[in-house]
Amino acid sequence: MANTYTHLQLVFAVEGRQSLIHKRNKEELHKYLTGIVRQREQKLLVVHCMPDHAHILIGLRPSMALSDLVHDVKIGSTNFVNRKRWVGGRFGWQEGFGAFSYGHSQLTRIIRYIQDQEQHHAKITFHEEYLRFLKRYEIEHDERYIFKPAE
Repeated sequence: MANTYTHLQLVFAVEGRQSLIHKRNKEELHKYLTGIVRQREQKLLVVHCMPDHAHILIGLRPSMALSDLVHDVKIGSTNFVNRKRWVGGRFGWQEGFGAFSYGHSQLTRIIRYIQDQEQHHAKITFHEEYLRFLKRYEIEHDERYIFKPAE
């Protein structure tokens, strides 16, 4: 079916959880991420990058493998940030990602949640937030392998 989507919130961190995404570059990075998702013929509902991580809410068509889309988003945006020379060294995303699914009736709330990341993270760290996602979705995990510290 042409309009069949699975709604997923993708969450992934900057390598070493470093704060490398600056406010002055966010809008341009958001547009670039949107372009990658749309170029792969998927639906982007909202994107928001914090200094050390990103949230992207997408509608994924059944014909696209999620891991392929995330690979394209991460590689494409890494290359974009490095071409722009927005960071002193090399920019990259940490290995892995979280993907959390939602029903259509939940989308308005999740879009608002992603748009309000600054206010949300004034109260809770990304680390705490991510662990809450894993607990809420009952995803077994070993914390040693979730967050690779900066070296």
